[in-house]
Amino acid sequence: MAEGAGKVYLVGAGPGAPDLITLRGASALSRAEVVLYDSLVSPDLLRLAPPAAGLIPAGKRGGGATLLSQEAINQTLIERARAGHTVVRLKGGDPFIFGRGGEEAAALAQAGIAFEVVPGITSAVAAPALAGIPLTHREHGSFVAFVTGHEEPAREPGDGVPWEGLARAANPRGTLVILMAAARLRAVLSRLIAGGLPDETPAAAIHWASTAAQRTVSATLAGLADAVERERLGSPAVVVVGECARLRERLAWIEKLPLFGRRIVVTRATEEADDFVARLRELGAEVVGFPTFATVPPSSFATLDRAIGEASSFDWLIFTSARGVDAFIARLRALGRDVRTIGSAAIAAIGPATAAQLQHHALQVAAMPAEYRAEAILEAVGPQQIAGARFLIPRAEVAREILPQLLRERGAREVVIAPAYRTVIPTEYAADRIRTLIASRAIDLVTFTSSSTVTNFIAMVGDEAAGLKAAVIGPITAATARACGFDVVAAPSSYTVEGLIRAIVEYSRRA
Repeated sequence: MAEGAGKVYLVGAGPGAPDLITLRGASALSRAEVVLYDSLVSPDLLRLAPPAAGLIPAGKRGGGATLLSQEAINQTLIERARAGHTVVRLKGGDPFIFGRGGEEAAALAQAGIAFEVVPGITSAVAAPALAGIPLTHREHGSFVAFVTGHEEPAREPGDGVPWEGLARAANPRGTLVILMAAARLRAVLSRLIAGGLPDETPAAAIHWASTAAQRTVSATLAGLADAVERERLGSPAVVVVGECARLRERLAWIEKLPLFGRRIVVTRATEEADDFVARLRELGAEVVGFPTFATVPPSSFATLDRAIGEASSFDWLIFTSARGVDAFIARLRALGRDVRTIGSAAIAAIGPATAAQLQHHALQVAAMPAEYRAEAILEAVGPQQIAGARFLIPRAEVAREILPQLLRERGAREVVIAPAYRTVIPTEYAADRIRTLIASRAIDLVTFTSSSTVTNFIAMVGDEAAGLKAAVIGPITAATARACGFDVVAAPSSYTVEGLIRAIVEYSRRA
């Protein structure tokens, strides 16, 4: 990019959960060359940035240490943009609501730097909604005011905010939303009471909204500070004061979700985990993405290329994963061929996900076992179809040998194992976050969908993982997990992702 042609995007990351960022914010991150991010931003959002992007932590957490001063942040944005970079300033909530986004925009404008503001979902709106508190209601609240409870350090608590005037205005049909008030909550609430807001006015404090740590305390205005101290709620917290807060008694919804409050680590590859992650989040879980393998080309395509060249001579093609299907189709295309290459060969799939991927490529499945593991494929194919037949298995470069061994024992004329891909431990995902969560006992479950996800997790995290509770997709994965020291607490009777989700929900209800 030419000198001076850079641009800064001031992006709101939302209240905490990574799927609450806007589409435009995600798009800006996907094009970023530099990302300057706040400490409350979910690490999962940083993965939306290109692998080569420079990631610069800025700190900026209320009540805690700040890595960079505001002046240093402004200067960094200006310098990186002047160097021609696309810069994303990733800020918790919305950039222009108590986030100093206005100050950063002013500094950029003064320096002549092009910038764009990408609004985010502020915790001032998200936290009450997630707690079941509407901020306005025809019968209870005619207006809402957003107020900071954290002024400049040089000021006395409450100075700069007309607390008494807000108290008078909010009585009885106003809603006050107070951000960054945890450290000064008692003083702030006292100012409201002194301003004439009745002691019995409903109030609530919402801690860590949209995460597994979300907790809500409801009380009266006079009793909220004591309730917060009793429940040990700290920062970050959003405080709601007004008659609308009373509606939480009837409208609390997120706590009723079966996986609410559960932090679940998903170890599947990123490209395969989207649906799984989405379902867990729909059920109320906070999902921590930690892919333990990535798919790359095999060491050599020679065996696969030869097999594709004579594909019509095989009686059966057996696919043991959806990844194998995609890798096989990709190689067909790379060689300038299409699915007609396989001729009349019948196709077997290990399970419904693999079958669905084959059907996506217009390939019909002739055999699929009722029990979704490699050994069961033999029963689905049938002994009379195995004897004297020629089999092609496009699969991972390193995999269990039990299926080809059993096929040969049952009389198969030839079994060709054709590496279509290999799995490697990803290097871009640091395990420090997982180790920190383990140390603080903040992981409820780790999910494993293959033995390799288990062994790679141990290789990445170390022996500290021993004793973690695990949810596994089948008996082979369960055996590997137990051998590695995991406490297997959820395992489905049907070896599918949907079965795994059901098993997780059942465990959560029991635990």
